Amino acid sequence: MMGLFNILDMGASSLDVQTQGTSVTGENLANVNNPAYSRQVVQLGPSTPLNTTIGQEGTGVTATAITQVVDALLNGQIQSEAGVTGSLNAQQTALQDAEGALGEQITNTSTSGTDSSPNGIAASLSSLFQSLQALSVSPSDTSLRQAVIASAQDLATQFNQVSSSLTNLVGTINNSITSDVASVNQDAAQIASLNKQIVEAQAIGGSANELLDQREQALEDMAGKINFTTSTEANGAIDINTNGITLVSGITQSDSLVAAWQPTTGQWLVKSQNLGTFITPSGGSIEGDITARSGAVAQLQTGLNTLAGQLITSVNTIYSAGYDSNGNTGQDFFTGTDAASIGVNSALPNDPGQFQASGTPGNAGDNTVALALAQLANTSLSGLNNQTLSGSYADTVANLGSSLASVNDQVTNNGAMSQMLTNQRDSVSGVNIDEEMTNLMQYQKAYEASAQLISTINQMLQTVVSMKST
Repeated sequence: MMGLFNILDMGASSLDVQTQGTSVTGENLANVNNPAYSRQVVQLGPSTPLNTTIGQEGTGVTATAITQVVDALLNGQIQSEAGVTGSLNAQQTALQDAEGALGEQITNTSTSGTDSSPNGIAASLSSLFQSLQALSVSPSDTSLRQAVIASAQDLATQFNQVSSSLTNLVGTINNSITSDVASVNQDAAQIASLNKQIVEAQAIGGSANELLDQREQALEDMAGKINFTTSTEANGAIDINTNGITLVSGITQSDSLVAAWQPTTGQWLVKSQNLGTFITPSGGSIEGDITARSGAVAQLQTGLNTLAGQLITSVNTIYSAGYDSNGNTGQDFFTGTDAASIGVNSALPNDPGQFQASGTPGNAGDNTVALALAQLANTSLSGLNNQTLSGSYADTVANLGSSLASVNDQVTNNGAMSQMLTNQRDSVSGVNIDEEMTNLMQYQKAYEASAQLISTINQMLQTVVSMKST
């Protein structure tokens, strides 16, 4: 049977437990606005009982552990969703930048595909053929020839600028891939370091809750950049593998990634530093950048280069057979081969009389060539899949618009899914102020009761001492 001093110890133990509970509750309240924090609770258990002649007698309460309230399945789903989010956001950014490079406002995915900007390729192409149509009515008019040349220069400049902007965009995407690869390596190094600290803390029976929160944050950050799988070792460390490459093994960062030029594809891709093998990420912002660069952006570049090439070839074929005001022939109107290099014959702006608008020498009023050039606007070209020049451009822009619209829809849906998972985790692991305040009151009342128990035992001991002294 317990004596008064044993009961006094039981009261002191209870005070200590209530103090620990109050401390943990205070930490929860301090982190109420910390999204990377998981709520903690003190696990309580009975102290070792005493064996008496009438059975075991309890000796009070003890704190057995401070644990996190987490749902490992939810954390895994959030990591997976972070990979989808990273990929879609990277694609969305790249395609929006490509839209900006075009200088066209993409409003839908129909065959028209754009609301033409007054400074865009669509408007410049239309302006060129309008000026050619006007010239076909009065082929000897110098001012009309000058208008055709100016329109062509403007169109060539538009092609050059868009091509340059898209080339710069590809460079920006490559830089983003390089930056994200470096970030993945930093996360891997941090996770390996946290693994070491977690293993050491748990080996001596301590809790590593804050370290576990930090590791979860690093895992989610990495998941936003590249897909990976994890496995948990018996000592609490987490191993990380991505596309057959082990980045983290226990407390060691066993490999790292590098962004490298792949000669076969002619692109910047990702490979293992140690193995030297290229990998193909299936999630995260790195995969999103690669998908956008190799998909919609590359298709846009190809479409513009094909369009510019066909414009150059078709116009020059007709134009080179014409005659200028002096009966000269054989010149090309456009120079270059694609969107990056297209230009107007440098001799024409300073001497519109060299424009070869006539179909016969010495007949400046002959509109044969000027008319044939104007009719190109409505001519289906085999090199453009039997589309007109304007139709081909509209189709190219519509393809980009379709890709962007699809990604925008996916971003919206993914955002809803991510928010739902985050809300679910918050309901499990997040700090609820009302709940914590209730816990705080319970610990306070329990502390007061334990203190009252000690005060009562103290009075009883004084009574016993008083009895002994009389």
